[in-house]
Amino acid sequence: MTDLGTARVSPDELRKLFLFEALPQAKLEWLSEHGERRTYEAGAVVYREGEPASCFYTMLEGRVRLLRTVNGEDILINETDHVGTYAGAMKSFIPGSDETYSNGLVTVEPSSFFQLAAPLFSEFMHVHMPMAVHLLEGLYVGIRNAESVVRQREHLAKLGTLSASLAHELNNPAAAAGRATAQLRERVAGLRKGLALLASPGVDPAALQRVLLAQEAAVRLAREAGPLSPLERADLEDELGDRIEAAGVEGAYDLAAVFVGAGLGPEWLDEALDGLTGKLAQKCLRWVADALETEALMDEIAQSTNAISELVAAVKQYSYMDSSSVQEVDVTAGLESTLVILGHKLQAVDVVREYAAGLPRIPAYGAELNQVWTNLIDNAAQAMNGHGVLTLRVLHEGNDVRVEVADTGPGIPETVQPRVFEAFFTTKPQGQGSGLGLDNARRIVERRHNGSISFTTSDRGTTFRVTLPVTQRLS
Repeated sequence: MTDLGTARVSPDELRKLFLFEALPQAKLEWLSEHGERRTYEAGAVVYREGEPASCFYTMLEGRVRLLRTVNGEDILINETDHVGTYAGAMKSFIPGSDETYSNGLVTVEPSSFFQLAAPLFSEFMHVHMPMAVHLLEGLYVGIRNAESVVRQREHLAKLGTLSASLAHELNNPAAAAGRATAQLRERVAGLRKGLALLASPGVDPAALQRVLLAQEAAVRLAREAGPLSPLERADLEDELGDRIEAAGVEGAYDLAAVFVGAGLGPEWLDEALDGLTGKLAQKCLRWVADALETEALMDEIAQSTNAISELVAAVKQYSYMDSSSVQEVDVTAGLESTLVILGHKLQAVDVVREYAAGLPRIPAYGAELNQVWTNLIDNAAQAMNGHGVLTLRVLHEGNDVRVEVADTGPGIPETVQPRVFEAFFTTKPQGQGSGLGLDNARRIVERRHNGSISFTTSDRGTTFRVTLPVTQRLS
């Protein structure tokens, strides 16, 4: 047995503990009567993290360790032999406080504690120290409410930032589609007018047939054309412009620019102009040019609407709409959707992706995990002042998936490093940050996903590492 039994703790022994030294005799006698001494061997588990917080402990002698469980591993929070150290159900007298132990307590050597049941500790505080209860309760609830308000403001600020980025990303393709639609209307009107002219009684049907064939060939060649250098393009425009002008066509070089832009060359032009000169040649070439521009404008509209669809899909992926809160998540898909959402901030940033092959899906709260990627990528972009290299690395190591977000910024100052994950701490100018971004990331990774988050930094940049279990059961 690791628990060596119980005994009573005398009022005189309780008075030697700093927590109780100022109490009057009557209160010490109450504690002595209602509490008990519990003695444990070395290596005994006094209580485990997550168990119902049933007792308040004050150490009488020995040495103990406080532990937190992160990603299935016990992390040492503190080790002490200081007599009077207290732990356990410390907030049991505060309404709405946690009802489970927030850490684990184990003995390093044989140790004794004054143990008081949580309901009795709560009774003692309310009956014998009511003013302290009111002060502590107000402090605890006040901090909790303040933190809640600030977190809500942080979330709203993040939502505003994401909305602005998304609006910026949507505006470009939407504006492009609008411009292309207006131009397309003009070109279609030109096609109708040109067709009426070409179909007039004075036009040779054989010439009209050649024009139709030239148009079909032009559209086909435009889809197959390769890129030209600026010098090649300029030379070809001059050559085609000279030939068109020689055929008596007005605006020859404007038409040449359209044909060269579509990838057409001298061979096509010679066939199109075969037997055509003057006004008929001008009508035919203008009609073909309108058809080519119509095709290009329709392609532009298609690309713009596809870009909008991709943005909507990215938002859906980012927020995990129509999905259960816990699901099997593709980490790289979450990173990619976050990059799309934050595209406005990454325009001058080179994004390097190093995703391992065959990455497994992981159980996760998808939308919350994307908040982590948003904070890390947004912070990286700010650290680089919008210019630099952002490296996203995803690895599969044993039962974990590790995600790394690395920037080429100046690094985190040494004086700041210990407080990086501290709530309400920020190095940003007033009004630009509440200091909850990385604190939220830590909470989501460690508490919600049983993972871990850490960082390394130097004057060549900073890398944040998030480790998440591949197999686990999330409630």
